[in-house]
Amino acid sequence: MLSVDPPEIGPRLQAYRKELNLTLTELAALSGVSRSMLSEIERGNANPTYGTLWHLTRALKIDLNRLVSGASEERGGPIIDLQPGNLTPTIRSADGSCTLQILSPANMVSLIEWYLLSFEAEGELISDPHGAGTIEHLHCTKGEIVVRSGANTMVVRAGETARYAADVPHALTSVGAIGAAAFLVVASGDVIPNGQRTPLRPK
Repeated sequence: MLSVDPPEIGPRLQAYRKELNLTLTELAALSGVSRSMLSEIERGNANPTYGTLWHLTRALKIDLNRLVSGASEERGGPIIDLQPGNLTPTIRSADGSCTLQILSPANMVSLIEWYLLSFEAEGELISDPHGAGTIEHLHCTKGEIVVRSGANTMVVRAGETARYAADVPHALTSVGAIGAAAFLVVASGDVIPNGQRTPLRPK
């Protein structure tokens, strides 16, 4: 089995703290994380929880991905925002037959979302209508997927892309014995007054 080393958060945390000329005591006061815990994290003796990392990144005024992945503005270039696999949000359909990895950032949910879908054999993802004008773009990368949008049905095979209305009841079903995989982009056509749209939630 492939072994993946955990990210080296301790040295990065220490570097960001020193950039801000903060002592361990000062960072503890800003973040609510105890000084002793901070010391253990920086020395690599403690594995912080997601909640602890969140409080630390708020105190340091950096993005969580920046702390975990070590992305930086080296040589004056733009930040490369790397999303580690172990921190990629994942949801499953109600029956567990389809897994959705959320690849899009949360701040774009009102406009566009993209997902990596993985279907078990005969797996299904059933969705209620999204906002008016929403279009889904499905690119099948493995197997075959039956797309149902309203009264329309089409089979999408590996290498093919289907675009269809998602403001009506719609569903994706893998066919065959090998399951299926696909990239799904959900493009909103309607933004409600507060600027947010309900993200894709499998039934």
